[in-house]
Amino acid sequence: MGIDEDSLEYHAEDPPGKLEISTTKPTNTQRDLSLAYSPGVAAPCNEIAANPDDAYKYTAKGNLVGVVSNGSAVLGLGDIGAAASKPVMEGKGVLFKRFADIDVFDIELDEADPEKIIDSVRSMEPTFGGINLEDISAPECFTIEETLREEMDIPVFHDDQHGTAIISGAALVNACEIADKDIGELDIVFSGAGASALATARFYVSLGATRENITMCDSSGIITQERAEAGDVNKYKREFARDIPGGDLADAMEGADVFVGLSIGGLVSQEMVRSMADNPIVFAMANPDPEIGYEEAKAARDDDVIMATGRSDYPNQVNNVLGFPFIFRGALDVRATEINEEMKVAAAKALAHLAKQDVPDAVVKAYGDQPLQFGPDYIIPKPLDPRVLFEVAPAVADAAMDSGCARKELDLEEYEERLEARLGKSREMMRVVLNKAKSDPKRIALAEGNDEKMIRAAYQLAEQGIAEPVLIGNPNRIEKTKNRLGLEFDPEIANPREADGEYEDYADRLYKIRKRKGLTKSEAVDMIRRDTNYFGSVMVECGDADAMLTGLTHHYPSALRPPLQVIGTREDANYAAGVYMLTFKNRVIFCADTTVNQDPDAKILAEVAEHTADLARRFNVDPRVAMLSYSNFGSVDNPGTRKPRRAASMLREDPKVDFPVDGEMQADTAVVEEILEGTYDFAEFDEPANVLVFPNLEAGNIGYKLLQRLGGAEAIGPMLVGMDKPVHVLQRGDEVKDIVNLAGVAVVDAQQNE
Repeated sequence: MGIDEDSLEYHAEDPPGKLEISTTKPTNTQRDLSLAYSPGVAAPCNEIAANPDDAYKYTAKGNLVGVVSNGSAVLGLGDIGAAASKPVMEGKGVLFKRFADIDVFDIELDEADPEKIIDSVRSMEPTFGGINLEDISAPECFTIEETLREEMDIPVFHDDQHGTAIISGAALVNACEIADKDIGELDIVFSGAGASALATARFYVSLGATRENITMCDSSGIITQERAEAGDVNKYKREFARDIPGGDLADAMEGADVFVGLSIGGLVSQEMVRSMADNPIVFAMANPDPEIGYEEAKAARDDDVIMATGRSDYPNQVNNVLGFPFIFRGALDVRATEINEEMKVAAAKALAHLAKQDVPDAVVKAYGDQPLQFGPDYIIPKPLDPRVLFEVAPAVADAAMDSGCARKELDLEEYEERLEARLGKSREMMRVVLNKAKSDPKRIALAEGNDEKMIRAAYQLAEQGIAEPVLIGNPNRIEKTKNRLGLEFDPEIANPREADGEYEDYADRLYKIRKRKGLTKSEAVDMIRRDTNYFGSVMVECGDADAMLTGLTHHYPSALRPPLQVIGTREDANYAAGVYMLTFKNRVIFCADTTVNQDPDAKILAEVAEHTADLARRFNVDPRVAMLSYSNFGSVDNPGTRKPRRAASMLREDPKVDFPVDGEMQADTAVVEEILEGTYDFAEFDEPANVLVFPNLEAGNIGYKLLQRLGGAEAIGPMLVGMDKPVHVLQRGDEVKDIVNLAGVAVVDAQQNE
């Protein structure tokens, strides 16, 4: 089945289309409905009538964008009409929601008269927080946007004009740095003189390009002063008319530093690329076929050609989705009256800056595990990079506030945290821990310091001020990897091979701890020199590091064994346990034990519950503990159900326990409020449990994985609780963000130990 057939099936599947409306408030009871509609809805109506700005307080206006088109210039399809453009506008709505959590109503107007379009859109201002104009032909689009921007008090943005300008502008900033060229001295040639090309040329001037150095070509050739005076070009093209001899695109490209293609495919030959200046920058952005193919342009010359296209199957895709969702996010959140030039420049610079940062593993995987590192083949971020939201939206909001078009002031640090919460509860929860870690960073021993992921994690930990990482490994290997990755930091490295020098005491300490467990002195020396898990464990045990992370390249039991043998459990604990924090859209659940104790008795279960409750509090969660079984409060009586029942009793009888706990109970009883209130109103807690203690390792491991995979939860962990000093054992293959998150947990553990 071809892509056309796949797409038709995709769009036609019930329900047809790609968008739906969902409620954001409870609608389960008669009271809910009376608040949502009559008679309760009168109260917010009256408040808004008295103060129209209260529409942002009581309605969805502040997070609602109107995507408006008449279908007269749909990308790659042309003038197909309003109805036929609706799948594209729905798709735009999908991108707004997916990347920036912005809701959209798509509006398709069956109208060609620009004045009538202006009247229609202007009359909808009470509905929307912003307007995204889309796929409207030039030159009408210029008149429509200019008029609406002047007459409306909300942001109006024609993405076809400004989207490509902003994204390619970010690419141009970085391309200049790589090619060692001054943007103010660039000789820039445009192929195409439509809405997108004109807006892009103007934007390059805002970034520092010289207007007199921009040559624009339309289908008749170079736009010259002579053509302008003869009335051969419209008033918009006249802006870039140059007082130079006429000619065609090939003439214009000779000696140029930059080619910008916003026209049609196949216009540029290899000979034309060869005629350009040294280390040329070629942005061939016609879709679906660029003005010159990626391989052709690269093969045309022996020096570096920095190449970008509009296609996803080549490096440096100029994709508008990198811009409009995040620009509107920032504009909406400060209630901007417009999207001005300062905000667009801020967006481009934020994108350019992000391209120089280490790329998350999830993004690399999404693009076929190809290396993504700042350079000629990576000058702009990828659209699926979640960090674009945190970089671009705050930059846009800040620029709006600085330029005076914001009606609401934001604390940018708090704002970034709110943006993270939009992408999932796990980010919100981890932000709590990471902020605590940053308040007093601790030394973290990274036992697998030679591993690339550990080195990248160390860089992020140091860069963000979360921890003071110590990489345990070979200094030469670590330095080579760090330099290859372009990570500019000077990590602390502990070399186990120096165990007979600086770290000689570590072997003595290991021998002292394990000599009555069958370990000889020579074996202790060998273990310290060869096993970084033992080296790291002794480093923490001796107080030379505050915490340790390992497990990235080891099986969990083999990674856990050294810290258990060397560091052990804390004084008030006899057992360690592994806990996963699962985050759903509106709730958080801690699952224990998922990794350590195979068949715990009641005493172990009680201890695990206490450790997990302590962990929940580090995330600012008040624990409510359920001891799980397949029985509800004695409905089945056998040795298996008595174990969690006894554990719950032990905890309730302990005067030191200051959290509600109950059981044994079935899993749905623990997490469904209606079951607790309706059937078991005698339970110790009347809100659903948020700490689930499973009766054995098998149940715990199965349970958390089912919740994660089928319940759509994000998992953070496993977090090791009960140790005398903070140690966390990663899962093999964890990503850099997992290492950073667990390091943050370890730092907070260490802070509490003090």
